[in-house]
Amino acid sequence: MHKLNSKNIFLAASLLCSLVFLFPSRLPAQTPMDDIRLNTLRSLDDIFPGLGDSRKKEIFGEAGLFRSYDKNGSLELLPASGSGIEIINTIMKSKPAYLAESLLVIPYSDKILDKLDAYNALGRIRDLKGRLYQSYTRKQSIPLFEDATRLDNAKRTNPIPDPTPAKELPQSETVYMRLKDTNFGNSYYRGDMSPGPFGITYYITNYKTITYLIFTVMKEEKFTVALYLEPLREGMLVYSVAGADASDFIASKIHIPSAIEKRLAVFIGWVSDNLKAVK
Repeated sequence: MHKLNSKNIFLAASLLCSLVFLFPSRLPAQTPMDDIRLNTLRSLDDIFPGLGDSRKKEIFGEAGLFRSYDKNGSLELLPASGSGIEIINTIMKSKPAYLAESLLVIPYSDKILDKLDAYNALGRIRDLKGRLYQSYTRKQSIPLFEDATRLDNAKRTNPIPDPTPAKELPQSETVYMRLKDTNFGNSYYRGDMSPGPFGITYYITNYKTITYLIFTVMKEEKFTVALYLEPLREGMLVYSVAGADASDFIASKIHIPSAIEKRLAVFIGWVSDNLKAVK
């Protein structure tokens, strides 16, 4: 057996460093405790069976999978019976005329995310400011919300700062926000968060009427985005359904499905970027 001298040790260390640099993904990324935790989590197939390879490619992509539907359309991305995800039932209680849905899985990077990470990502209201969407009428990408701020409560619209990241997940929470929509001006939303056994649910609903000039676009409680976030084995699931109602007059002036999908995409991108920033 050859004895290791200082020169051999140096060469071996140099070779190992080169391998780490060239092939970082081939080295173990999780600790034994991480492996144990991953085994306790559900997989995407457990919740959404039979998606197919083409859909999964979009779901694990940068933006995720999006669908929007004209009046009285039907949703396609349905969680399995018994999954415990109830956002569709909640959205449909208001009998929305227009629907949109999205499905995204954010692969883990530096750490395995948990429900507290999801909650803290949803708490950064001011990060909604300046997020871009593609305007087909202006033929360019523009900010959807020119300003975004958390409010004191539903009646007192004094701006308050976003809190520092929480160390514990609350049993429930309601927040209020003012989003200065580039098309509709100041819009007021309520965010209702509740944790479940596997993930957390967050409903964003307009608690004041949304207007355009002198016209009512959507009455209060007629636009809701439901977000469901759950840590999976493959990454953080961000599943969403949005429902809205609008008069036929407004629908003749604005393509409502497109308007809903753009707003849904901005909310999903906001959550996604905040989750990716978790260290």
